[in-house]
Amino acid sequence: MSTVFYGETDWESSSGPLIIRQFDIADLWPVGLNSENDGAGDKDLLVAGLHPCVAIGPKALRPVNLVGVVVTYTNDHLIQLNLAPGFCFKAYVANVLTYAGHAAASWDTSLAIGEPVYVDDSEALAAGVTLSRSPLACGGEGNPRAGYLFYDQDDYLDSGVGGPNAAADWPKTVAGSTIYTLVTVMLWPDAG
Repeated sequence: MSTVFYGETDWESSSGPLIIRQFDIADLWPVGLNSENDGAGDKDLLVAGLHPCVAIGPKALRPVNLVGVVVTYTNDHLIQLNLAPGFCFKAYVANVLTYAGHAAASWDTSLAIGEPVYVDDSEALAAGVTLSRSPLACGGEGNPRAGYLFYDQDDYLDSGVGGPNAAADWPKTVAGSTIYTLVTVMLWPDAG
């Protein structure tokens, strides 16, 4: 797994909907100076061309923060986010379900369509990962819901119409330890 946010050219899994709004990087977490490792070097560095899912507003609001997906980022710290519910994007999601202190304690070993994912700034997650299956961060704070695991256009079972998939790609079986899986997430935040 990469140690930076997912970028690539195919990060979008749908062409819409789009509701684009601009923010300063100081409004967002867990990126830049608002990452979990404040003062110890930035864990989650955001540079142009990367598209993480992030929470908006002070961490004190959690878990009711707005959530969006980075569309563009400029060197003057202005970020455009897509806030539209229903937008599908690719991102690494950690299969962590719970924490014991600052360590992962339980894991989802069968990722399934429709399961919720959360913006998670826990230090136990690798750099470049802002999403997990855990509704609580490692410190016990609530994580804002980002959306749900969803089909990528290449995940559908389509052998009946001559497509390449003779079997569905879901659920995805993963090990009983922290695994970062590149999946599609349907943005559907719960801001309260």
